[in-house]
Amino acid sequence: MGGVTSSMAAKFAFFPPNPPSYKLVKDEATGISVLDPFPHRENVDVLRIPTRRGNEIVAVYVRNPMATSTLLYSHGNAADIGQMYELFIELSIHLRVNLMGYDYSGYGQSSGKPSEQNTYADIEAAYKCLEESYGAKQENIILYGQSVGSGPTVDLASRLPRLRAVVLHSPILSGLRVMYPVKRTYWFDIYKNIDKISMVKSPVLIIHGTNDDVVNCSHGKQLWELCQEKYEPLWVKGGNHCDLELYPEYIRHVKKFISTVEKTPSRRNGSRRSTDGIEQLRQSTDHYEPPRRSMDQRDKPRRSTDTREKPRKSTDTREKPGKSTDRPPRLKFHEYTKFNSIDKLEKLKVSLDHMERMERSRRSVEYHDKSSRSNDQQLEKGRKSVDWLDRIRAD
Repeated sequence: MGGVTSSMAAKFAFFPPNPPSYKLVKDEATGISVLDPFPHRENVDVLRIPTRRGNEIVAVYVRNPMATSTLLYSHGNAADIGQMYELFIELSIHLRVNLMGYDYSGYGQSSGKPSEQNTYADIEAAYKCLEESYGAKQENIILYGQSVGSGPTVDLASRLPRLRAVVLHSPILSGLRVMYPVKRTYWFDIYKNIDKISMVKSPVLIIHGTNDDVVNCSHGKQLWELCQEKYEPLWVKGGNHCDLELYPEYIRHVKKFISTVEKTPSRRNGSRRSTDGIEQLRQSTDHYEPPRRSMDQRDKPRRSTDTREKPRKSTDTREKPGKSTDRPPRLKFHEYTKFNSIDKLEKLKVSLDHMERMERSRRSVEYHDKSSRSNDQQLEKGRKSVDWLDRIRAD
């Protein structure tokens, strides 16, 4: 049952734009790769990066000459880097950071298929590229994960203790918790951020919209409570899942956070800079984990089981005159059809309900056994007392 359930969760988690919003074109004269239909920029590199799982992902690297930090951006579940391209440029400028964004396996022009394990390999490959190709140090890297991108971000951050910082934008507690208000972590769940966030040693900024109807704001609030190094969170009043960049406080708060962590010297020592140790530090999610109690007791039933992200908007709502109509609309997501098997979701709910009932029955039996043993002990004590009184009378 676990494999089927995990596969269902993955179907809810990944919605790569189809067709991709861009093409990868190589200029024959210069040999430089560009994202079509975007013009080549001198400060932007377009890369193909191999992963340890045999896939090749597409990434963009945006330079900022004023930068002292590098931001590694893991996007949401219904976007690709073509739709995120202009936002990447704007964030690099406004935050004064170098920025790398990448497409997960099976997204955009990246090879392979999207899966939880592939995204872990994808972010590791992007991180390794930053170190080896651009000389970035762990102490100067900020991991940024949006929505489902919080999964690979938290996973990698939990294994890199000297990161400069982590930003979680509309993050999830776990895959199943988005669909169904489970009260414990099941071994077949995906992106178990709730169990990993406490292992992140870097300062963490969490941003979430109070009106998010895809991932409830309670996900972000609970993750914030579990952080080791909390930074003042940003709960965007009225913000939904994909429009937070439109609010002035968003860029202001992220900029303040980056400025703060850049001024604060790192106190986290004792870890190698190289990514050679990543495999040894990994905690594989392939092995069996028995159901266990969770801390997410305050989760409420979700109104929607559709985890697709709604169309994003850019930080710039004005259309510039003379812009080519051939270019895809800025950050406008592909419209997806709803998941066509409600019966499968109902089966998932029934299975989880059955697990809950079995767990409660087991606890009830344990309680009954303890009560029975307690009563037997009391009866034994009473019998010994009567025997003692009989001996006294006999004497």
